[in-house]
Amino acid sequence: MTVLDRMPANDLADRIIAGPAGFSGVDGDQEWAEEVRRLADLRGATLLAHNYQLPAIQDVADHVGDSLALSRIAAEVPEDTIVFCGVHFMAETAKILSPDKTVLIPDQRAGCSLADSITADELRAWKAEHPGAVVVSYVNTTAAVKAETDICCTSSNAVEVVASIPADREVLFCPDQFLGAHVRRVTGRENLHVWAGECHVHAGINGDELADQARAHPDAELYVHPECGCATSALYLAGEGAFPEDRVKILSTGGMLDAARETRARQVLVATEVGMLHQLRRAAPEVDFRAVNDRASCKFMKMITPAALLRCLVEGKDEVHVDPEMARLGRASVLRMIEIGQPGGGE
Repeated sequence: MTVLDRMPANDLADRIIAGPAGFSGVDGDQEWAEEVRRLADLRGATLLAHNYQLPAIQDVADHVGDSLALSRIAAEVPEDTIVFCGVHFMAETAKILSPDKTVLIPDQRAGCSLADSITADELRAWKAEHPGAVVVSYVNTTAAVKAETDICCTSSNAVEVVASIPADREVLFCPDQFLGAHVRRVTGRENLHVWAGECHVHAGINGDELADQARAHPDAELYVHPECGCATSALYLAGEGAFPEDRVKILSTGGMLDAARETRARQVLVATEVGMLHQLRRAAPEVDFRAVNDRASCKFMKMITPAALLRCLVEGKDEVHVDPEMARLGRASVLRMIEIGQPGGGE
């Protein structure tokens, strides 16, 4: 039996409904979870779930985390099949770091507005306008863009990566404009050019909402992801004294979890995709975590439904492929980042 053969399943698989917006018809209940674990064992697969996935998907996975941490886990685990519950560029990154393994994504239509905000052709044209510049790309990019990149970065080490580049070298930072603005603000680097891309979910968490929530919960801590358009507003509130500076934290998802485990606050306002609340509440159940914007839900992340994961394990679909040369070049950009320092916290 090859890895892509159909696996014997119970009648849950017969309930799966395939539609243009994704797979449905199956609830993420105990029966489903037991069947998912049985099929994963039968297939010899490791299940990885991103922090923004549905709670049921996170709970059934072997590992939960950010995309880079999960991709590194994929390379280290003994299983030859990786099921990546996340968006497509994340599964691509796992394939780049594990070229000899089979990588599956439950629905290959799960894209990413941030990764799609720059193409390899656009990056090549931008590089031609700035010959000799060093390209720093966020890990939230496609394999094709990583192949055109000098050094990758995460939101937790973007400042460190840019600071490692000689001061006289121009830097092209892509694709997230808000993370790029954060890096420019911290480093003070004037020769840092930032691509005008964004995550539609994080960009939608605005400064007015943040200010309203901060005023309504004056004793809370504030965790803000640097992809958010409101990150500058958070720093402004702190600078103006509207919110205590020591309670405003610009953090990656991994950084949020670390802070949650150590906080003494009774309430924390969180500015990122709402799926992150599940892991934060598990990390610190005594803390009241609240979303700054409870509508900040990624429709692409939520395409990985219980039905999609079940279908993936039954049918061995969808397999992720990356051109070997593209994977080699992309892998080099990730490894250069790791050489600078172990990236903690990921995106």
